[in-house]
Amino acid sequence: MDEVLTVGDAFSSRSLPSPTPSIFTSLPLVSAFLAFAVAQFLKMIITWYREKRWDSRRLFGSGGMPSSHSATVTALAAAIGFQDGTGGSSFALAVVLAAIVMYDASGIRLHAGKQAEVLNQIVCEFPAQHPLSNVRPLHELLGHTPLQVAVGGILGCLVSFLMRNSLPA
Repeated sequence: MDEVLTVGDAFSSRSLPSPTPSIFTSLPLVSAFLAFAVAQFLKMIITWYREKRWDSRRLFGSGGMPSSHSATVTALAAAIGFQDGTGGSSFALAVVLAAIVMYDASGIRLHAGKQAEVLNQIVCEFPAQHPLSNVRPLHELLGHTPLQVAVGGILGCLVSFLMRNSLPA
């Protein structure tokens, strides 16, 4: 028997598509931002534990333990893997992005920070009349040690693992 679709059927709530998911319910996005926030907060706690002083600049600064960059990109990759599986191109893209960011954090940015430290020492030894003696010091805490990158990566995976069932599908 042929079915006939009436106007009433077309506008019934059964035939309406489900609402579009919000960015606030996106597992990859929420996991990435949460991993970043947790890593930055942990930097402040670790600074307090080591130096016995609160340094709120650690909430927004780069470098230090754990790597928030690594936590962010690994949380993103892990969440995509949990949500869409590991066989898709989006997961592959996220893993490659994570590898590049983590390599950069423990390689190029780490060495740039060490160079900044040496340059700051050189500038401090200039006589007062030297044109560069009053230059603002370079930011030294830029990169991460391999351990800081690894801990950030583990943190990102852990955040995504814990978030995987907490958001609506």
